[in-house]
Amino acid sequence: MKNRLRVLRAERNWSQADLAERLEVSRQSVNAIETGRFDPSLPLAFKLARLFEAPIESIFFQE
Repeated sequence: MKNRLRVLRAERNWSQADLAERLEVSRQSVNAIETGRFDPSLPLAFKLARLFEAPIESIFFQE
């Protein structure tokens, strides 16, 4: 699954570590989600949507 996390994170000048801290996950988890190696759980996807104030569908999309 593709996503816009890297773009959304860059718009806020957050590092992967900054985002990981806000989500209470590891930086490696953020990297794995950004690169498409890992799909987040539904609760984590909702947490991302709240954090970026955007619908899940605008963050994640099918290839």
